[in-house]
Amino acid sequence: MNSTSRAYNSKFDLPMVGVASDGAPPSFDDDGRPKRTGNFWTASAHIITAVIGSGVLSLGWAIAQLGWVAGPAVMLFFAFVTYTTSVLLAKCYRSGDPATGKRNYTYIEAVRSNLGASKVKIFGFVQYLNLFGLTLGYTIAASASMLAIKQSICFRHSRGKNPCQFSTYPVMIIFGIIEIVFSQIPDFHRTWWLSIVAAVMSFTYSTVILGLGIATIAENGKFKGSISGMTIGTITKTQKLHRSLQALGDIAFAYPYSVILFEIQDTLKSPPTEAKTMKKATLFCVTVTTTFYMLCGSMGYAAFGNKTPGNPLTGLGFYNPFWLLDIANSAVVVHLVGAYQLFAQPIFALVEKWAARKWSTSNFITKEIRIPLFGMNYNLNFFKLLSRSAFVGFTTIISMLLPFFNDITGILGALLFWPLTVFLPVELYISHEKIPKWSKSWIRLQVLSISCLVISIAAAAGSIAGVIGDLRAHPPFKNNS
Repeated sequence: MNSTSRAYNSKFDLPMVGVASDGAPPSFDDDGRPKRTGNFWTASAHIITAVIGSGVLSLGWAIAQLGWVAGPAVMLFFAFVTYTTSVLLAKCYRSGDPATGKRNYTYIEAVRSNLGASKVKIFGFVQYLNLFGLTLGYTIAASASMLAIKQSICFRHSRGKNPCQFSTYPVMIIFGIIEIVFSQIPDFHRTWWLSIVAAVMSFTYSTVILGLGIATIAENGKFKGSISGMTIGTITKTQKLHRSLQALGDIAFAYPYSVILFEIQDTLKSPPTEAKTMKKATLFCVTVTTTFYMLCGSMGYAAFGNKTPGNPLTGLGFYNPFWLLDIANSAVVVHLVGAYQLFAQPIFALVEKWAARKWSTSNFITKEIRIPLFGMNYNLNFFKLLSRSAFVGFTTIISMLLPFFNDITGILGALLFWPLTVFLPVELYISHEKIPKWSKSWIRLQVLSISCLVISIAAAAGSIAGVIGDLRAHPPFKNNS
């Protein structure tokens, strides 16, 4: 083979076009893939899109359950844990040398490289189950905002004479159709522009929530709330316990993005090393998001006290100026369209790689038809079209069965937090850095992991109790308005 022949990376079977004898050309990275161009700002956009999401909507309610002391303290705790474990995880992107070692393109590959193939199936299942769960949460939250816009328009047109109660199901179907269209984006690397738009939208509605709280406080002339949160008498002791535990899950849901950390890191150029850029982006984003979260949650509780809704943009009725809330809810929808894709793309990639390996000779699986679209060529693949559409349709149906935003976010936060945000990063880092068992570093990491496990179990218990209660009060497909 001459110096400019077509070669293949034996491990990943990736074409390395025009590889010269002295290494890869400038247009390709060390693994033979097209040169990565991501930087601190694009990584930050991806992280903010993943982190500042629908979770911010329930923070005021969460603080209302915990009170002025425990609420902010829990928020700071989750911020600290998220930053710490994300940095540990980022260091595991390359096996061996941090600058030239083998890349782990996904969480699953990092598990295989550091913990062995026996752990891959178990934790791969947990990871993709969480990604699936997040798409459910985003469908529910986006649909609630779409419904709020519809109700607002109706209320204005009827001048308050119409109660404007509508079913959530039609707007969920509309959101699903929108996601089917966007799911045809070829891969994760092509979603950077969607992430930037979504990040701007997340700041937009977070700012409106903050402004709504501040304006209401000014109107009330005082800060509401108490040290201990919701008081016994307003709710029962059992409700107080369940809601407090659920609040832990809601706050946990607002932070982690570990399930797609490697996919984000795999977009970064080097030097500097991908781990250094990711550490800077993580510190910046966790600081920014925690500041937003603290302000939004605290101002929401201070404004509405025990009546703080689960979602201030949809649970407060109709407030002037209508147009501002409509803009905020529109921003929620646009943001969650992008966030849905951010978490769904790894699932799409998993299914398509599996199908390509199993049926490598099938034209239905592999053949692409080039279609001119808006001055560009779009490669249509019928398997991708059908499989991605089927996934979106399935998540839409499940969301219609369980349209309980706060309870679902609590469960997702509990399920996502410990296994993928704490336990695996800790275990991966210990293996990657070869930290001796029972050393001081090992003990500190294990204490962190066990503490977070206890919190996750408690949060899951409270959230599941909430879902059971909601299902009894609002059976699926009955009286949904």
